[in-house]
Amino acid sequence: MKSNLLSWIEEGNITFPAVLLSQYRNVHLNEYELVLLLNILSFIEKGNAFPTPEELSSRMTISVLDCNDMLRKLVQRGLLEIIDEVSSEGIRYEKYSLKPLWERLVDQFLISSQNDKEKSKKAEESDVYTCFEKEFGRPLSPFECESLSMWMDDDHHDPIIIKAALREAVMSGKLNFRYIDRILFEWKKNGIKTIDQAKNHGRKFRQKQTQHRTKQEESYQPSSVPFYNWLEQ
Repeated sequence: MKSNLLSWIEEGNITFPAVLLSQYRNVHLNEYELVLLLNILSFIEKGNAFPTPEELSSRMTISVLDCNDMLRKLVQRGLLEIIDEVSSEGIRYEKYSLKPLWERLVDQFLISSQNDKEKSKKAEESDVYTCFEKEFGRPLSPFECESLSMWMDDDHHDPIIIKAALREAVMSGKLNFRYIDRILFEWKKNGIKTIDQAKNHGRKFRQKQTQHRTKQEESYQPSSVPFYNWLEQ
């Protein structure tokens, strides 16, 4: 009895992508079809590449007729393929291939990844608008919204860099779109694409400034540290 149980346990495992379990609904498989495909894969890995509907249904709770109908529909939907092969002895035979299923899963993965990227991009862009409205203390005008959109869509400025330019303008006491646009122009011209590069670039310019800020600038920013005036470029 014990030896029989051990033999049953040692029957082996099947290997399949874990993504199949998480994505089978997205490729329009139900649980019966999923188990059917897993059984086909199990037979293939044990050397039987073309199990009969009888063999498959004996492992499931569906009839041979239902199993045969399910196999036909999976082939029609492009999730299972029947391939004609010729052996080395010249004998023709058929076998199942799950390659169409794997290709469908890859396509689904790429679509999901693209959707995630688009959602992340929209969230970042929305955060940019929120940051600007917070610093300006009011809703942005249509013209200002259009400027933000152009910076991201036409000039391809990263939202992080746009927010960094906004902070630079706030620190300099020159909170207006013309000033921020100039900052972004200078950064792009100098190949600045990261926050650290932007900080280093601004620091170098500020070190070159020798004149004190005007009283008007001091009213915006009480710090005695001179800030680079991007509009004087």
